[in-house]
Amino acid sequence: MSQPDLFRLPHKPWNAGRMTGAKAPLKPKHIWAIRQNLKSVGSTRDLAMFNIALDAKLRGCDLVKLRLGDIAQGGVIWQRSTIIQQKTGRPVPFEITEAAREALAHWLELRGRRRDDWLFPSRSRDGEHICTRQYARLVDTWVRMIDLNPSAYGTHSLRRTKVALIYKKTGNLRACQLLLGHGKLESTVRYLGIEVDDALEISEQIDL
Repeated sequence: MSQPDLFRLPHKPWNAGRMTGAKAPLKPKHIWAIRQNLKSVGSTRDLAMFNIALDAKLRGCDLVKLRLGDIAQGGVIWQRSTIIQQKTGRPVPFEITEAAREALAHWLELRGRRRDDWLFPSRSRDGEHICTRQYARLVDTWVRMIDLNPSAYGTHSLRRTKVALIYKKTGNLRACQLLLGHGKLESTVRYLGIEVDDALEISEQIDL
């Protein structure tokens, strides 16, 4: 061993002290708490973004690029919509629940008429939409509001939340695959973190 090697400090991994891997989905109690907090502080835009993120189950890059025309026409907010995913080019359908429609209606009233058509326009770049980094910062803020560890949650938490609940309630992987826009069922299995114990638990509920 050379003399310099004797005094070389051990390399510190970039992710030392950080939680890595799939971000956890939110639980119903978390959803309720975040909504209540956003309402209490009057964050109209954030409440609309939070609700549509849960319903749409989109990647951050697709969510920030939503246009007014993707969710409404003639001032009427749709109950369902479909967009083309940027990553895969595949269409993905999503519902817009009553809670989301109500929050969006309030946001659009506040947003007013604009030259651009972005659902969530940037506040710092004229004519541009909110960026994915800003969306990630907002998610971080939302989870901190209810005393969750932001290292454990991210934008994918909102994408995973509803499908994780759907899978837990129904065990219907095909439905989850369609809602996430995955081309292969194996991708959905990996994305939801489904293990053998999950499959056995579902199987045990079936009496023959």
